[in-house]
Amino acid sequence: MRPLGDHLREDRAARSLALSRAATRRAPHYATPAGSTRAIYPERSDRREGNTTTVRVVVGAQFGDEAKGKISDYLASGARYVVRSGGGPNAGHSIHLPEGPVVLHQLACGVLRHGVVGVSGPGMVVQPMKLEAEMQELERRGLLRGQVVLSDRAHVLLPVHEIEDAWEDELRAKKNPQAGLGTTKSGIGPAYSDRSGRWGVRLGDLARPAQLRERLELLYATKTHVPNLPPVEELTSQLVEVGSRLDPLIRPTEPMLWDAIARRETILLEGAQSALLDVDFGTYPFVTSSHPTSAGQLVGSGIPPTEVDEVIGVAKAYCTRVGAGPFPTEDTGERGEYLRRVGGERGATTGRPRRCGWLDLVMLRYGARLNGFTSLAITKVDVLGGLEEVPVCTQYLMPDGSTVRDVLPTQADELARAQPVYENLPGWPEFHQRLKDRVQKEGASALPSTLRRYLDRITEETRVPVQYVGYGADRSETVALAPPTGPGRRASMTPWTG
Repeated sequence: MRPLGDHLREDRAARSLALSRAATRRAPHYATPAGSTRAIYPERSDRREGNTTTVRVVVGAQFGDEAKGKISDYLASGARYVVRSGGGPNAGHSIHLPEGPVVLHQLACGVLRHGVVGVSGPGMVVQPMKLEAEMQELERRGLLRGQVVLSDRAHVLLPVHEIEDAWEDELRAKKNPQAGLGTTKSGIGPAYSDRSGRWGVRLGDLARPAQLRERLELLYATKTHVPNLPPVEELTSQLVEVGSRLDPLIRPTEPMLWDAIARRETILLEGAQSALLDVDFGTYPFVTSSHPTSAGQLVGSGIPPTEVDEVIGVAKAYCTRVGAGPFPTEDTGERGEYLRRVGGERGATTGRPRRCGWLDLVMLRYGARLNGFTSLAITKVDVLGGLEEVPVCTQYLMPDGSTVRDVLPTQADELARAQPVYENLPGWPEFHQRLKDRVQKEGASALPSTLRRYLDRITEETRVPVQYVGYGADRSETVALAPPTGPGRRASMTPWTG
């Protein structure tokens, strides 16, 4: 196996010539350091190409597992940079390539395409040993085709956090069996807690052994309640070793992206988890520990909101959820089992069976307002193919007799008591191979008319146009509809019902 990072050899050479940490601090990010004939970043250019900047944001619109990886990979074909802006090894983005399926946990999907830079951004919590193993597996399969860049601001998810996550989950279960969150036990919550508490270690610290040891000793002083932690000396040595191998890939990433914007290059922000799992705006406490919204992706990448052109919300044609928490449209009967079986609904990271139910337009309207969706990508329409009718939830009936259309109850227990009100829409034919071939040849015009009406109904209810449709697992089984015309995202926002 070639040494990790060989595919960035030209970046390392440029870095050794032009980038010392001191020079980076002294020099403006858009200027070449005095006396240097090389740019701070080898991709840098003073040329401004094209007429418009394109910054696209991909956001999960439900509870996760909407096939964001598939849609992000589809859009990555036209991007120069793809940025993961939050989460960590809890994410599992499944992409079905001609060479076989790939599940990405900490790498942006851009690494699968030649000429694309995959950035693991500042908002992430990165488990470096697992990241290295993920890269090595892609290299072994010959699939690590793009460049890999890791933000020096991203925090390190430590084995300490994984142990603490399991300990916390057991504690919740002992105190109250109903309080279990159903996390992946990947250490995400404790890592983000230490980040916010300013106890954390960042990727940029791995190249500074003395500072790293100091920060770990400080962190350990806060973990005396957690059993079976590895010795500080052992963990320090392990991190220094893996850090030395990853060091050529670790750098400040926000100047690189700002420079790309100045050059009018396309940047894709690849969301992990989903809006309804946002720690503030999701179904708290049954949420993740970060902000997987459009706003959160900007914070997690360093891109200002004025540069965003598109926000694409990704939703399944039905709905699923992994772990605990309210799920108003969950179907626990035979039809829910049918969705699980036909849709292959098991978690890409944990393998846990997903809870299945029907499309919830209340949540989709809420997600559209929260994130400012300019368009939607509806995936897995093939799973519903062959059903005579397809139910969609248009509103909730609350215990007090009131109805809710687009603003979710703040309290999870109130949302759990919501009764979905369904509208049954006509189904569409099965997506047999002949139909898939027709769609690939003729485009969106070959989609069944009843499916088109289903998509139109989603647009009517959310005021957001459906622009992409996924009709199978393979990379090629995505079709783009005509792009929306007329005013931008402000006109597409759903009027608030109050």
